[in-house]
Amino acid sequence: MTEPLLTVRNVSKSFSGVQALKSVNLTIQRGEIRCLAGENGSGKSTLIKVISGVNAPDEGEIELNGKVFKRLHPIEAIREGIQIIYQDFSLFPNLTVAENIALNLEVSRNQQLVNWREVSRVAEEALRRIEVRIDLDAKVEDLSVADKQLVAISRALLQNAKLIIMDEPTTALTQKEVRSLFTIIKGLQQQGIAILFVSHKLEEVYEIAEKITILRNGAKVLDADMVELDRPKFVYYMTGRQIEDSPFHYDAAKVQDGPLLKVDRLSRRGEYRDISFALYPGEILGVTGLLGSGRTELAMTLFGLRPADCGEIAIAGETVRLESVQDAIRHRIAYVPEDRLTEGLFLEQSIGKNIIISTIEKYLNRCKLLDSGKLRAEIAQWVKGLSIVTPSAEVPVQSLSGGNQQRVVLAKWLAAQPQILILNGPTVGVDIGSKSDIHQIVRELARQGMGVIIISDDIPELIYNCNRILLMRQGGIAAEFHSGEITEAELAQKLSGAA
Repeated sequence: MTEPLLTVRNVSKSFSGVQALKSVNLTIQRGEIRCLAGENGSGKSTLIKVISGVNAPDEGEIELNGKVFKRLHPIEAIREGIQIIYQDFSLFPNLTVAENIALNLEVSRNQQLVNWREVSRVAEEALRRIEVRIDLDAKVEDLSVADKQLVAISRALLQNAKLIIMDEPTTALTQKEVRSLFTIIKGLQQQGIAILFVSHKLEEVYEIAEKITILRNGAKVLDADMVELDRPKFVYYMTGRQIEDSPFHYDAAKVQDGPLLKVDRLSRRGEYRDISFALYPGEILGVTGLLGSGRTELAMTLFGLRPADCGEIAIAGETVRLESVQDAIRHRIAYVPEDRLTEGLFLEQSIGKNIIISTIEKYLNRCKLLDSGKLRAEIAQWVKGLSIVTPSAEVPVQSLSGGNQQRVVLAKWLAAQPQILILNGPTVGVDIGSKSDIHQIVRELARQGMGVIIISDDIPELIYNCNRILLMRQGGIAAEFHSGEITEAELAQKLSGAA
């Protein structure tokens, strides 16, 4: 058997007394595609930083290309062929594509003048190596997320990469862009380059990875070939518990009242047109579509952020005008945005303050002063009710994992007692265990009579949690499916526009 490209032996690492890695072992062969999986806090990021030389291990060693390192420095990792593509890509937004790809190489030659023709030639060659074309003179800040990722991959190849570590590379990509990325990864494998694919998305892991390493609470709990690992076992090793994956059941026959929400021929110029649908009590309605389909713009209209140009909205049988967020809140509509970090949370504020911010007036006494006892009780109720994992409600919300941050956003809006809940990408960037917990919370809200709209391109999320799914394309509703009528594969095909 050939010598491994990378071997991690008995690596341990602690931060302030907290054990982040516990005697972890990992082997990666040349040209191998391996998934590194684990929930938030499992140790994935720490292991990546140890492999790349950012963090020194407390114990253990790393062997790269036959060389043993007790403490690997970043420059040594790069020289040995280790390249990391983080979620933010670490690009210079104000520089061109060519400059981002090739300028470091040109500067390293220690010449007084930069040969710009050579910069362009080298960048073009790097892009050709992954068989893509991007305008070399375009500013990186003007590129799509997918193109930024391609620039980062091309730059990595110029450093003679032997192992490319991709940290959650598909988080902000469409289904079509994910397919293109996987084609490129297969091409890199054919060139003998190993890929460490960091992800917790089951479908993608099964599609792209040959082998998998799963971490849980800082320890390696599994090393396996993907063909040996079925989905229930995958979930069990990730979370340490069995997770039920049965479809949501909605009994329309039990609904006696009319729709909670009825939309009739709603249009907004340049974004969506002639949208009509109804949402009933206890129903979970899915809305899906590619980026640009109008799905997010529709959600923002229903929350008063982008008022419609024409059409009618009725809530509980009453025609209403939603021209501001205040209008939506008054009609008991809540909206959990896709980007919770910039749109849904005050990151530097405490968990408690984030939870009560939308209902602060409820806690004023007759003297218009905050009733601190009532406030603490309400916060404690939501922390417990939504199982927010935290040592205290006083810690900043930015210290939480993605799944717990999403629970805080949910708590904030549920505290306002909505009758209609709109969730845009409710589990984006959330690990498997938290994802399942959030789905169970949403199902329970529906069982209590709330009307829920889930906007997502996560196909299993839609299939298993929605009793109806609306497919949007180019600003209109192209199709409607009821639960049990369509499979995951069929919906993926419809979503891509292939059928």
